Amino acid sequence: MSMLHYNSLYITQAVAVLNSNGVVAYPTEAVWGLGCDPFCRTAVEKILAMKRRDRGMGLILIAASIHQLQPFLVGLSPVFRDQLEASWPGPQTWLVPNNGVAPEWITGGRDTLALRVTDHPVASALCRTFGGPLVSTSANPHGLPPAKSLLKVNMYFRTKFDYLVPGTLGKIKNPTPIKNLKSGEVLRSS
Repeated sequence: MSMLHYNSLYITQAVAVLNSNGVVAYPTEAVWGLGCDPFCRTAVEKILAMKRRDRGMGLILIAASIHQLQPFLVGLSPVFRDQLEASWPGPQTWLVPNNGVAPEWITGGRDTLALRVTDHPVASALCRTFGGPLVSTSANPHGLPPAKSLLKVNMYFRTKFDYLVPGTLGKIKNPTPIKNLKSGEVLRSS
């Protein structure tokens, strides 16, 4: 069996889980992540409970292309859109103005939304095959270090997620930087 076919089987199975309102664990640019359909409140609530994360913190959405994020970018000026396009795909998360398309359980009731077009092959393949953006949050209980190995993912969550997509982490050492698109404020540096 070729490596491409091997990987595509995992992606196909993971997307079936996502389409059934499940939670998947998968590698990202720097740490293992937990993901789900952002429009499925049940799945998002499951992730928040697993992580013991406050609902008001908001969650990051990742996508395979800026096109998948288009509904969330309506109303954004061309200057800001150009800035996004210049940094993506890649390990840069941006806070963009919340235009009301993202559900409150994603934004945490905030006036911004965190977005990233990932260049990680597994995360990107998940979004591409799913057909849209996914929630992407580090695989760790709130306040503990993010999981950087499968062992750590399993230590933290054992059977709480519904599927694990094997793969390797990207080459960056820390979770992606987060920057406010309009103000330029850095909320998390690399």
